[in-house]
Amino acid sequence: MQIFLNNFLQLLLLAVTALVFARVILSWIDPRGSNQVSAFIIAMTEPMLAPIRRVLPSTGMIDFSPTVLLIVLFMLMRFI
Repeated sequence: MQIFLNNFLQLLLLAVTALVFARVILSWIDPRGSNQVSAFIIAMTEPMLAPIRRVLPSTGMIDFSPTVLLIVLFMLMRFI
């Protein structure tokens, strides 16, 4: 059971990491989310990015919240 839970958490963290990377790439291509895939990725990542964005100071056009989230995700993957 422990191995299953460990593998499940690793897979979940990997999927979230892939979604965050996709969000970063889409922010250059389709920042408004005008198609269904973009809207889905934005809807899945925004609940994780919005609290980080509120805490970080405003940096103008550059959003560092995906970077912070990726660092946290990589740290979690390392400890699991």
